[in-house]
Amino acid sequence: MRYSIAIDGPSGAGKSTIASALAKELGILHLDTGAMYRAVGLKVLRLGLDFSDEKAISEVLANTEIDIKFENGVQKVYLDGEDVNSLIRLHEVSKAAAATSSLRCVREKLAQAQRNIALKYDMVVDGRDIGTYVLPDAKFKFFLTANEEVRAKRRYEELREKGQSIDFNTVLEDIKKRDIMDMTREIAPLKKASDAIEIDSSYMTPNQVVQTMLKYIKERL
Repeated sequence: MRYSIAIDGPSGAGKSTIASALAKELGILHLDTGAMYRAVGLKVLRLGLDFSDEKAISEVLANTEIDIKFENGVQKVYLDGEDVNSLIRLHEVSKAAAATSSLRCVREKLAQAQRNIALKYDMVVDGRDIGTYVLPDAKFKFFLTANEEVRAKRRYEELREKGQSIDFNTVLEDIKKRDIMDMTREIAPLKKASDAIEIDSSYMTPNQVVQTMLKYIKERL
């Protein structure tokens, strides 16, 4: 029987980094669902669509293929057959993903795709609605958080390392806006599942977070 580990939390909490490290420790795969939303954001940007035009975006999605492949255990995202892994990490694509991810047509399409993938493998799945909406029956659930300034600093440093020039205060404001959008959207808002273990990573190293999760999982496997 397959099992999933859900890691939810706000933007910049370190979900993807932690999920990847945890999956490696357990010898299973990691599904970064945020990359799928970024792929949608990239397509909407390319087409110049209004982020709030759900009808137009729904029509585009009907003819859009977002494929996830695992190459040597590493996730690769393909948009209509194109490898877009480097493009989806651009700041403007992140903002587009944030704006379009609240749309019902987007969440429903990608949530079903994520469920289908999780049926095939034991995996760690990270996002904002995994334990509450995508995989409510996940065997293990964690809610990873950190304070706004810490999350903004992490995102700022990540973007700078990738050669993107951006102001810290801009990143901080984007984090705050994203939190509001995620927590107030109509479908599958960001919230801690009632049976999730909450971990505040503000003053923890990634390894400390992973070891905390591992201890909990191994005691119950």
